[in-house]
Amino acid sequence: MTHTDRLAALRDQLARQDLDGFVVPLTDEHMSEYVGGYAQRLGWLTGFEGSAGSAAVLADRAAIFTDGRYTIQVREQVDGADWEYAPVPQTSVSAWLGTYAPEGGRIGYDPWLHTGAWVAEATAALADRGATLVAVQANPIDAIWPDRPAPSDAMLTVQDDALAGESSSAKRAAIAEWLGQHRADAVVLSALDSIAWALNVRGEDVAHTPVALSYAIVNADGTTDLFVATEKLDDTVRQHLGNAVRVHDRSAFAEALGGHAGKRIAADPERAVAAITQALEAGGAKVLALRDPVVLAKALKNPVEIAGHRAASARDGAALARFLRWVEIECVKGGQTELSAAAKLLQFRQATGRLLDTSFDTISATGAHGASPHYHCTEESNVPIERGQLYLVDSGGQYADGTTDVTRVMPIGEPTDEMRDRFTRVLKGHIAIATATFPDGTMGGQIDAFARRPLWEAGLDFAHGTGHGIGAYLSVHEGPQRIAAPNYPGGAAMEPLRAGMMLSNEPGYYKAGEYGIRIENLLLIEERAIPGADRAMLGFETLTFCPIERTLIEPALLTPSELAWLNAYHTQVLAVLGPQMEGDDLAWLRAKCAPIG
Repeated sequence: MTHTDRLAALRDQLARQDLDGFVVPLTDEHMSEYVGGYAQRLGWLTGFEGSAGSAAVLADRAAIFTDGRYTIQVREQVDGADWEYAPVPQTSVSAWLGTYAPEGGRIGYDPWLHTGAWVAEATAALADRGATLVAVQANPIDAIWPDRPAPSDAMLTVQDDALAGESSSAKRAAIAEWLGQHRADAVVLSALDSIAWALNVRGEDVAHTPVALSYAIVNADGTTDLFVATEKLDDTVRQHLGNAVRVHDRSAFAEALGGHAGKRIAADPERAVAAITQALEAGGAKVLALRDPVVLAKALKNPVEIAGHRAASARDGAALARFLRWVEIECVKGGQTELSAAAKLLQFRQATGRLLDTSFDTISATGAHGASPHYHCTEESNVPIERGQLYLVDSGGQYADGTTDVTRVMPIGEPTDEMRDRFTRVLKGHIAIATATFPDGTMGGQIDAFARRPLWEAGLDFAHGTGHGIGAYLSVHEGPQRIAAPNYPGGAAMEPLRAGMMLSNEPGYYKAGEYGIRIENLLLIEERAIPGADRAMLGFETLTFCPIERTLIEPALLTPSELAWLNAYHTQVLAVLGPQMEGDDLAWLRAKCAPIG
């Protein structure tokens, strides 16, 4: 069944369900960024393998919506004869439907896959054409997907307090206190990482993200109703949860939402799907549109989580350094490909004996593929790594004590002067973020331009945000903090930055058809004591340690302070990684970390 056949089958199914169109987002019932195989409806329908996107299908036309990270990828993977390529944020699904939906048409949507805000926006857009948005009882794609994977049956595990740094009972007590402040009777937790963090449990239901498919309702007294496939809990997990957490089958969640008549129930408008709020309201509850109280709490890492991340980063950095030496030696000989390199990196991480999973699909990209920021290598796209190219690897590991995410670039042979210029400008932007000092409460969007200025000065830019939050053995992309300006994917980062948050620092440059560059480390926001300051100030501590490729650096472009930062960073890299390495690996590391200039 080709993707063209699948589109035709969907149109036939829509006709059977008396629908003139349907919207297909890339998410699940928890508004997750990464989803299990059972929820990969967009990929199955279109062939798109990116991690963000959506589609709209009408009887006579269809469009796929992706942002600037996937401009190249979507055209390589999705047939332009069947699909229009719609750029985000220049347009949106709602705007497109408002233009092309048939007059008086019925456009279907799955209320378990969209927020209430999206439903309101799409409803308003369709109203201009006399069309209506219709909630489906059964997703039409599921009806035509013959080999759709079943949801994972993996068992839950306990995240020990020694790694979490705080007990689940203490976390639930804090949520109860929050509920009291808002005069709320309960809060619905539907984000999978929020549930995992609040209950100190982990799972294997989503690739690369250690979460379990579940819902939770935390009550004003701290007791909690957990909705999860009960066969996935063993005695250890049940004992850990204790009597204050009542376990119900996941299938009972929808009905349970209707049992809160007269109660004030909090639900996050960004994370709770429309079906949740609709069921609460239908049952007579008053819905309080409040942000999930776990979101900020888990973003502010406690001392145990910070110490765990440092340990995870140290072992992960040593594995990556060994890999980069392998790239330098082996890839110039020929015979290596993007996939073989990714497999080799996995071997180095596995050799730590502590790797539980990668934190996302490794972006192993050489030459022109590096120009796609979220390139996903497959058997079909896999190409040889050849001389004259830049090889970009963006990867990370999931360890019980921390989640890592790091990007490095290696030249295969001798880089060009242009490559060195662009790389050094990206490095200057990276250093500008790493050395930034800013008032407590500064928004991430306010410092985004620091990373871009060296590129802007040469008439260059990159089409993605500069940084994202990261979890503690949880999601590799975690909010609410980000570093991003309003005209880039995701919009402006307007969350105040606070001490204890972790962020990535990853400016880049991408030359379509030729190469890509990105330098990524993780950072911890910490307090800065400045003599004479009249405001509380913050800055960053760099947490990631791995050499930044010196043959790609043009020292003449670096200021004395930038050069001093680079040399100090490499001194730290040697101090952190050196004790884990020996022989030729250690000699290589010492050479890579030698002072420049």
